[in-house]
Amino acid sequence: MAMDTASLKDSHSPVLSSPFSSPNVAALLKIKIISWSQETGLPVSVRVQVADRTFNLHKHPLYSKSGYFKRNLKDSNEIELPQTFPGGSEAFEMIALFIYGSSTLVDPFNVASLRCAAEFLEMTEIHASGNLCDRFDIYLNQVVLQSWDDTLIVLQKCQTLLPWAEELLIVSRCIESLAFMACMEILDPDRRRFQPVITLEALTGQAWSCETGREILNQDLWIKDLIALPFGFFKRVIGSLRRQGMKEKNVSPIIVFYANKWLVSKKTRQFWENSGERNEDKDGRNKDLVLLEGVLDLLPSGEKGGKMIPSGFCFSLLSRSLELGLDSERMAELQDQIASVLHLAKVEDFLLPTNISQPISSSIELATMERIFSTYVSSNMASNNTPSTSHSIVADLWDLYLSNIAQDPKMEPKRFMELIETVPVSSRLSHDHLYKAQNTYLQAHPGISQDDKGFVCKYLNCQKLSQEMCIEAVQNELMPLRQIVQALFVQQLNTHRAFKECSDSFRYAHGVEFSGSPSSSRYANSKSQILSESPYIDGGGEAVSRPLRFLIRRDIAIQRSECSRKEYESTSFRIQSLEQELMSLKKSLELENLSPETDPVVKKSEAANSLNFMPYSSLSRQRNPIGQVRACIGSVNFASHRKYASRIMKVFRRIRLFGRGKSKKEPGTSAVWP
Repeated sequence: MAMDTASLKDSHSPVLSSPFSSPNVAALLKIKIISWSQETGLPVSVRVQVADRTFNLHKHPLYSKSGYFKRNLKDSNEIELPQTFPGGSEAFEMIALFIYGSSTLVDPFNVASLRCAAEFLEMTEIHASGNLCDRFDIYLNQVVLQSWDDTLIVLQKCQTLLPWAEELLIVSRCIESLAFMACMEILDPDRRRFQPVITLEALTGQAWSCETGREILNQDLWIKDLIALPFGFFKRVIGSLRRQGMKEKNVSPIIVFYANKWLVSKKTRQFWENSGERNEDKDGRNKDLVLLEGVLDLLPSGEKGGKMIPSGFCFSLLSRSLELGLDSERMAELQDQIASVLHLAKVEDFLLPTNISQPISSSIELATMERIFSTYVSSNMASNNTPSTSHSIVADLWDLYLSNIAQDPKMEPKRFMELIETVPVSSRLSHDHLYKAQNTYLQAHPGISQDDKGFVCKYLNCQKLSQEMCIEAVQNELMPLRQIVQALFVQQLNTHRAFKECSDSFRYAHGVEFSGSPSSSRYANSKSQILSESPYIDGGGEAVSRPLRFLIRRDIAIQRSECSRKEYESTSFRIQSLEQELMSLKKSLELENLSPETDPVVKKSEAANSLNFMPYSSLSRQRNPIGQVRACIGSVNFASHRKYASRIMKVFRRIRLFGRGKSKKEPGTSAVWP
């Protein structure tokens, strides 16, 4: 018997229906039955019922090639095949055509069902030479399993042929063949010369999105084919890949993309919801939950998994786990894995409450994030109190997350402080993000008392604020007075430092020494070196300018002085406004304590009036009635601020006048130095 074989065209996705044009099998079978009757003179004597179709056949052909019919036709000429007959009436029709001596059209779409049907009918070499079982095995081994696309098609068809396909090892052979070809795909130098192997190392520090996963997936279509398999087959393919030696960095992306398609993707979930199918397996369990548990079993765990799997994807799985109600033990394992790579995460991946009606402070998402950061702190920061870059990154991420959830109007100050204390204050190298989180909380809770404001901002250290954040804190009326004064003090120090750098830059650029400055011997040879390195020579040969680097330094110094002047003006204005607020507050306290009925109160009033003539310096040595300014910066007072500010302005005027005088003394430099 001749067998017609066909190979698939170039196709990268498994097709579930055969594209091949096949002859009308029913018409061919009818012709063969009539020809047999004419040649032998025997009428049809056997009636075979398969599902809803009935076949009238001759006894001798069936008896000679099938052990099943040989055994069952002894007692009756009517046989009804069971509903579990693999392949149904279509497979039996093609087998009956072969029994009558005709060639059978075999392709990847029907070979699995024909092989299982032949096994059911016991069409082996024992009953006839060259029987169907051996012929189909040869076709599977020599044709199907040599082609990636054909193997995928056969494996897909095996879903409806279980358990026959498992017992005949069709599924196992297809899985091993796919795993072997996938390993060859990874190792093939010609294919990878212009296209690198997909790994997830480049995505470990990026925010995860389903669109990013789909874009990467389009680079390797063989991975796209594998993730289209049912999870039972997919799980076995992954196991075979690992057994055959594929590295974990190449296996993990396949699992991630599979979970991204069937678990994380919202489009897939919407599709199944709109399809109306029941999302339950035969045991009544949620299919997505079963799939999630299976994916978590496949993913590498611990430190090894943290290096292979993007943290953003883990957060996506964590969010899905909360939706599906994953058991606490598996949830804890996933949270521990996220905590191990928390310094590589992005705040965009963090969990935010999805239930709008529920307060954020009591949401399960916030509790989960708090548990993850607490795990990181107990595992890394508790044993090592020395600030490190990774600890600072984690602290900044937590403060950024607090900025997103601080808008909850129902969050109490005590609860917000508990969240701030989740990460130790010592690990925060910068307090910029902490200030933003606290400012967001104060804006969302304008009615809280001054005591609560001081409690919320207790850990804010203005010395760890950047220049921009410090200026903003000075002008922020929502901040407690203690933090405002501390920010003023820090801003004063920054302004002093800026003016000092400005004066040093001018001194070095002009080669002139101010009174009280370092010795001019430090710049003794600067002028001669400048003229010798890169002089600009006039027509008479006289040096008229300095090198370009000194021009650049001069411009930088001018810009610094201008910036410092603006910062000084802003700080000075804020100091004056605070002075006025303090004076009005003091007077209001005096009026409240004033009472004409008793003499002690009159004495208190006289004492209060005498305070109006006390200098600020004496007040700073006494107990502050307001109780907030001195607690922050000690003996620093507003009179010293004003006196120091005036001194800075004088220095600035001297610098500016010095520049003008220098230009008059050296008219030759006016062409280069505007």
